[in-house]
Amino acid sequence: MKNRVKIVLSILIILGVGYRLSGSQWKQEVKKPKNIILLIGDGMGLSQVSASYFFKDKAPNFERFNTIGLIKTSAATNLVCDSAASATAYATGVSTYNGAIGVDQQKNPVPTILEKIIPKNISTGIITTSSVMHATPACFYAHAASRRSYQDIAAFLPTSKIDFIAGGGTEFLDKNKREDRRDLYKEFQDNGYEVSNTLPKQTTDKKQAIFLAEDGMDKILEGRGDFLPNATKIALDKLSKNKNGFFLMVEGAQIDWGGHDNDTEYLITELLDFDKTIGVALDFAALDNETLVIVTADHETGGFTLATDDGDYSKIKPSFSTTGHSATMIPIFAKGPSENNFGGIYKNTALFQKMMDFFN
Repeated sequence: MKNRVKIVLSILIILGVGYRLSGSQWKQEVKKPKNIILLIGDGMGLSQVSASYFFKDKAPNFERFNTIGLIKTSAATNLVCDSAASATAYATGVSTYNGAIGVDQQKNPVPTILEKIIPKNISTGIITTSSVMHATPACFYAHAASRRSYQDIAAFLPTSKIDFIAGGGTEFLDKNKREDRRDLYKEFQDNGYEVSNTLPKQTTDKKQAIFLAEDGMDKILEGRGDFLPNATKIALDKLSKNKNGFFLMVEGAQIDWGGHDNDTEYLITELLDFDKTIGVALDFAALDNETLVIVTADHETGGFTLATDDGDYSKIKPSFSTTGHSATMIPIFAKGPSENNFGGIYKNTALFQKMMDFFN
């Protein structure tokens, strides 16, 4: 009997040690990412994501994610939010009013994630198919009471210390078009930037600012080509040279514009371009092993629905319920180190803290 007790105790001890070792090994495998790529499909709700499965020849890159959550998008003072309130929530962790750029409800500036990590010698980048002064990108570097204050927002860029900037917005930089007559091109150069109006084939050691349109860039349907995936490749090549890590925000801005126009072809072509860009980010992360890729939206636009075609359950006829935004929750996808932190349902402000935890 005593021998049996000893045997049972020995087995329990062995199992307990094994469990602790297994738990220890698991904890060692869960590490913080050194880099974050945040891709924002402006106006991209779940129906928009679903469309990528029906209007693409092969499986979309969304299918490469295993960790998926939902974000509640309401602004502080509105049930339905806009891009400015949402991006301010992502960039600062503060819930604010529609139209606010990096400010709280009292219009006080709130530090952004870029402003917090640049002093830590972490590289940063912003890419968009809109102007860089548009609401979503602006919230990551500027502070303004109104998203329409494009000239004021642009003035933050030359001293922002962002390493790679690409998008539209030349009309807000030209001294001949600015009310204050400031020459922001010269201010960029004075602050160590290399400024160009074409996407370079390779990066340089200088900070780079690339402006390719007066305001928003051309649609895919108008011949924009592979700007978004190509700019993302170039940015990743540049930013990944920093051993301290990087943060890159990439916006597929015109998914939203297609939704506002209730234009299915416009929306879907922009969505598929964004999906291609997601593939670039995921391919980079797969080789890097230190990069977390996060894909989400700011809100849903258009009340987009994949409805039947006159009751034919074998055909899809996309439709819209509004030319504005909706209050539907939007999906968030994560892949890479610590991706499990991004599952579940949470408010848009939570994304900021989840990201900042990795840089603290």
